[in-house]
Amino acid sequence: MQDLQPDHRFNGVDTRLNEDLRLSALDELDLLDTPREEAFDRIARLIRYTFKVPVALISLMDAHRQWHKACIGLEAGEAERKDTFCRYPVASGEPLVIPDARLDPRVADNPHVTGPSGIRFYAGIPLKVGSGEVVGTLCAIDFAPREFSEEDLAALQDLAAITMREIELRQVAGTDALTDLLSRRAFKERALSAAKLATRHKQALSCLAIDIDHFKQINDTHGHAAGDAVLKAVATASSRALRTTDLIGRLGGEEFAALLPSTDRRGALEAAEKLRRAVQGVRVELGNVAIRATASVGVASLDPFSGDFDLLLAHADEAMYGAKRAGRNRTVVWQGAQTERRRVLKAGRIVFNNRHSTIDCTIRMLGEDGAGIDVWNSHDVPDRFTLTIGSQGSDRECKVTSRADKHIEVDFV
Repeated sequence: MQDLQPDHRFNGVDTRLNEDLRLSALDELDLLDTPREEAFDRIARLIRYTFKVPVALISLMDAHRQWHKACIGLEAGEAERKDTFCRYPVASGEPLVIPDARLDPRVADNPHVTGPSGIRFYAGIPLKVGSGEVVGTLCAIDFAPREFSEEDLAALQDLAAITMREIELRQVAGTDALTDLLSRRAFKERALSAAKLATRHKQALSCLAIDIDHFKQINDTHGHAAGDAVLKAVATASSRALRTTDLIGRLGGEEFAALLPSTDRRGALEAAEKLRRAVQGVRVELGNVAIRATASVGVASLDPFSGDFDLLLAHADEAMYGAKRAGRNRTVVWQGAQTERRRVLKAGRIVFNNRHSTIDCTIRMLGEDGAGIDVWNSHDVPDRFTLTIGSQGSDRECKVTSRADKHIEVDFV
């Protein structure tokens, strides 16, 4: 077991130097922020039954938070990274067992120990990809102190190996289990081929980025079963609104994308409006409650000179965020910009208050003119700050242009 130290230093080595490689490996999995899946829930149940613990987690760690792919025994689907026990095995790459958190001065003041949850026992195994980078953890948690034998630890490591095998199998799956749409990886693979073909034959190609409005509110108000029913209904309505030659996939929780071959910007706008109206007509009835859905849709067309699908999807994303800012339940066409922003997964740090205050963040979009940044709470972020990107060794002065609960868009100034 390792000594508990600040999560960026182990055995005298600054692990932040490897954070960019770790996040690249995590990004390659295309697993972050994807929906719950029975295969992973089943492993979490096995942890609970095998070790007789109330809490079992399978988590992934980005630059600022721990996100739960499977979670039994806790309400929250994610936690701020600086407050997690899992940050230690992620940083060290070694298993960690804490028999009684109250007796360990290095974690005794953790809010998950002192707060209502009252964690006492923790056992966590790092989840490693083939190249060795740690992308997350599998862990067992109890609210009472307990011992954990070497046999117990070996069994938990076996379950971690099974988890990684499930992740590997998921990478070759072509269909999203809940909606029957293309999985994110399958959609991107087919879209990349379509973009190359369109570029070679000088054909039009457009992309739609689709995001269900206020989906978190649906989950919080009506429960995850209602959210799943809405996702299925929106997927069905969206598919029916498109042509049989179009591709549609589920990229994340409530995020979808569609690829429209032989379709220019004008045709894509018409298709997007047809899809948006179809989603607006969705009505999910659960008992005496009728849930309606709307979507914000972004439209972009392929640059015939670059043929870059990732850039095409980034443009559609930018337009979709524009639809959100404009009031939701509408379609916005990407009009172009002087510089481009690309999808990334990078660690960053928000610095303000004369460099006395910092907030860890995850950079999701990055260009010469600005960035899209995920944070734990956007209300904690001032309107102006310095963004430090360690992997690039750069500091950029930023002005916030829009906010969601856990996401901000910034321009570099």
